[in-house]
Amino acid sequence: MSETSLATALRARFIPAGWSPLSPAKPPVSFFEFWPGWLFYAPVVVFWILKSIRYRSVTLPSLANPRITAGGICGESKNDILALAGPFARSWIANYAELTTFGHNDANDLARAKSAMAEAHLSYPLVAKPDMSCNGVGVRVVRDDAGLAAYLAAFPRATRLQLQALVTKPGEAGVFYIRRPGEATGRITSITLKYPPAVTGDGVQTIRSLINADPRLRALSKLLLPKLAAKAERIPAPGETVQLVFVGNHCRGSTFKDGLDIVTPCLTARIDAIAKDMPDLYFSRIDLRYDNLDDLRAGQNFKIIEFNGSGSEATNIWDPATSIRKAYQTQFFHYGESFKIGAIMRGKGLKAIGLPRLFSLWRYQKRLMALYPAND
Repeated sequence: MSETSLATALRARFIPAGWSPLSPAKPPVSFFEFWPGWLFYAPVVVFWILKSIRYRSVTLPSLANPRITAGGICGESKNDILALAGPFARSWIANYAELTTFGHNDANDLARAKSAMAEAHLSYPLVAKPDMSCNGVGVRVVRDDAGLAAYLAAFPRATRLQLQALVTKPGEAGVFYIRRPGEATGRITSITLKYPPAVTGDGVQTIRSLINADPRLRALSKLLLPKLAAKAERIPAPGETVQLVFVGNHCRGSTFKDGLDIVTPCLTARIDAIAKDMPDLYFSRIDLRYDNLDDLRAGQNFKIIEFNGSGSEATNIWDPATSIRKAYQTQFFHYGESFKIGAIMRGKGLKAIGLPRLFSLWRYQKRLMALYPAND
């Protein structure tokens, strides 16, 4: 399925009845959605400090997922997390292959990549992504050998990456799952439904004009237009839907909707069974793609892209209709749970990662992210 037809299907079939990202009854952008990070997260930092004092550990949430590096606060490996999956969980995860670039630019990178693809039964198009990253940095769709070779050539040397099947299911969601050690079942505490920014052509206006005519896209034009560059001057055909970005991230223009109301016992049971087949996974936002909301409610016909750890947030807070009070309540609840789980695991004799080591991982990840190829 092409990106154009995917976006068209998404708008036509998979937006919940009675809701639209462009609904005039809702603000196109919440007043805090694009605050500077230091300003929005300042109360979260204060909350984390207070919890650290109470639990006598700054890094206790690293034990919320003890088999993941730093619990997934930062510096975790996407490949290592997916490798934890047992047979049942693996059947719900999109196929992927791991690769490490050579220590110098080498044409053999492509040959090794194609060998890894063959072993994992991957074919084009696929998604190339860094093994260690966040917010979609460095993620790109590659459609042929030339595109993959260009990506590998631009990728940092002697660095791990992941090649994953491009899942063409139209819906995208982030499902937050929490289970305290010893509990028989876990629970879904947040669902975010994600809608990538797109415009529909009329055969007259350019993509730039269509962006400026849309309230939310106009508010995000400083993010979208530099990425589109000359493509912004193209005039789409009547009825042609143009998806403007690939990565489903609110800071890259996607609209997020709080989808907690779609949670059902069937979906909870399915996510719980998958998570239990990932040893010691207690606190995770699971990013997936699904066919339609009815199937998602039934816990069927979806594919998991990745599992995030203790550093992930419940992204439903970025629904433009969410109040800042609700956003902070959601943040405090989730990070509070990560401390509670960490305390339980500490009680079992596990030790949290040291602060110097965590800081070193953060610096390493930040340095790598500055070197990754541009994302789609």
